Amino acid sequence: MKNYLIALALSCTASMATAQEWMQIHHHYEGVDWKLPIGVVEGTEVQFDNNKNIINAAIGKDTDTEFTMPYSLADIDSIDFAPALSDAEKGHNHYRPFVMHITTEGEENIVEKEVWLRCHIAIDGRGEYSNYNGTGVIRGRGNSSWEWYDKKPYKFKLDSKSKLLGLDKAKNWNLLANYRDVTDLMNTVAFETARRMDMPYTNHSRYVEVFLNQEYIGLYQLTEKIEIKKNRIDIPEVGSLLMSFDQDDGPSLSPYDGDNFWSKVYNLPMCVKSPEDLTTEQLDSIKEDFGRVEAAIKSHNYALADSLMDVASFIGILQLHEYLYNVEIDAPRSLYMFKAPGGKYTFGPVWDWDAGFDFDWSDMTTGHTFFTDYRELIYGTDPVKGTGAAYNISKFWRDLFGNADFVKRYKETWAALSDSILVAVWSEVQKYADALQNEGAYERDIKVWPMTSTSGGWWGPQTTTVFKTQEEIQKMKNWLKNRKAYLDDIIAGYPAGDDEIIDTEVKVLATINKTQAVSYNGGYHQSSQITLNRNEISAILGGAPTDLVPLNADGSEGNNTAAGTYGAWFDENGNTAAWAQGHVFIEANSLYSWSFGCHPDNCWYYDTHTVTMQYRLKNKAVNVAVTFNME
Repeated sequence: MKNYLIALALSCTASMATAQEWMQIHHHYEGVDWKLPIGVVEGTEVQFDNNKNIINAAIGKDTDTEFTMPYSLADIDSIDFAPALSDAEKGHNHYRPFVMHITTEGEENIVEKEVWLRCHIAIDGRGEYSNYNGTGVIRGRGNSSWEWYDKKPYKFKLDSKSKLLGLDKAKNWNLLANYRDVTDLMNTVAFETARRMDMPYTNHSRYVEVFLNQEYIGLYQLTEKIEIKKNRIDIPEVGSLLMSFDQDDGPSLSPYDGDNFWSKVYNLPMCVKSPEDLTTEQLDSIKEDFGRVEAAIKSHNYALADSLMDVASFIGILQLHEYLYNVEIDAPRSLYMFKAPGGKYTFGPVWDWDAGFDFDWSDMTTGHTFFTDYRELIYGTDPVKGTGAAYNISKFWRDLFGNADFVKRYKETWAALSDSILVAVWSEVQKYADALQNEGAYERDIKVWPMTSTSGGWWGPQTTTVFKTQEEIQKMKNWLKNRKAYLDDIIAGYPAGDDEIIDTEVKVLATINKTQAVSYNGGYHQSSQITLNRNEISAILGGAPTDLVPLNADGSEGNNTAAGTYGAWFDENGNTAAWAQGHVFIEANSLYSWSFGCHPDNCWYYDTHTVTMQYRLKNKAVNVAVTFNME
């Protein structure tokens, strides 16, 4: 056993359970007595092998279940037996950190997201909730959190539906590592705020200190998996829909998965989580149906949008992202939406908030810097135009601000929430923070996962910042306080919008063709330039353009997937795409001068690509078609 202080090794004389239900194995780590509970029934013998490993004990009612535990008698301080607590005897204090022991079959390391490993899981409820032990499977989870960070997140699936630490019965659960979040509270703040907003089926938080194959691996957040199930998204499993707006799981980065599509109107990356195994026809039908919602939003038709989607949850999602400054709405990532048969599209449950709180993306793979500025905005001071916004997010999230009724409801919702949002939520969050601090969980976790960031290097002196949990918690509280007050003024000042539906049909006035030669293996040097005649474009539009957007091959609006203010990566068919599927790119911070180039791995000699950018002035437009000839 790694890193343990062994006080006493017992013989096997106390291995027969009597009327008690829980055998408790005691061991020490960092001066603390930890208990691994194993459920036994009266008259069941706990067996040990020749190496004194526990090889068999009845798990709850499953008296035929056998498993091997790596705890040998040489590694155990003591073994005792305790009766199960009645509900009246339990404390039900869910703010405390609990203890979870995960043992994989053969103590195999969890190194993949796609491969499930058999495991045994035991949870010490510490007198607050029932203990748990049982079998199931476990694997890695997450995208950037799995790829970038040494502290790995996991998901596990129990063999039988079970209540864990007072949470409703289910098989599927998540263990969030919260690695870059020094406070470990960001998801909890989001969950508690969403609950205050009456967002549907919001997740719960339970903190657990985890031992994986007897090694302490730190503080984790145990929470529900987002799925259509009883006790989760509690709508009919047959005929219901669960989707996510997600760059990673959508066609951008997972183009061959067969469960995703680009949305019809706004070209958003969508992934269908449930039902599974859809046919192409079913996927197209979902795309068409959701396109009705998009069309209502694009036309600023609040009444129609209200009939098709749950506007309260839409406003909740928008306000939660702006309040916590979760900029992943720009990608987008981890934004869920569900629909029951005959029901409306409803946004939620909320998920994944360690990209919020003004995270410093300049050091995103190793950094822990948050809370720098509370005055940055996702939607800007005039959301429908994006004035003052830090990100040019999809107009799907902004176009309804062009309707006066929607703006009025949005303002009223925030005003009703604002007075209590910080005080009520923080009082809950502080209870978690105090318990994690007072019981030593923060201290033990940071010993295993020190929170430091290093800046500087070849361009100057190298400095290392050591992040301290309590300081970061105070920063978070101050940032939220300032953020709320700042948004009170910003939201109150939103323009009222228009009472009438705005005609957003794009009228193509002219097409300007430009042909450019590009070296097919030239790469991303961006030394090639297209400079357009601003007077010519202004004359066609009747004024200087206000916007520039990339178009797909069918003329629909695409996404800016390049790094500039304007532009995109385009695939071989002339549609906007992610870098991995891109063939040529246009990238610009100016309306009239563009850099361009090609993908050296995807483009070949003699390739020809035609891509289209579009200038707009109100309802007027001019296309600029650019043909790239590879040489």
